[in-house]
Amino acid sequence: MRRPALANVSAPLRILDWEGWGHAPEGFDAATLYAYTLLQPNVAARVRTAFPILGSPAGLAAEATVCTLLKQTMSRGDNLILEGPLRGWAEELIRR
Repeated sequence: MRRPALANVSAPLRILDWEGWGHAPEGFDAATLYAYTLLQPNVAARVRTAFPILGSPAGLAAEATVCTLLKQTMSRGDNLILEGPLRGWAEELIRR
């Protein structure tokens, strides 16, 4: 399973990611970090609190994009451990 590099996280909490700079919806990196914390609900909740873009109308596109991208990787056998949490996240996003 691919996880965001801690080298991309700074204090105070900021995500620095130059690979996709300017090419993803606002909040994409925060949504990616959130996705990889879904197996630890307390950490996922802290990520949502730390990045208020998540849950906002603007961040919804990022959340849907990340969720979809990760669900697609499962067809290649990646991120299988996230299957249940991603399904739940997708259902939550559809309800919004």
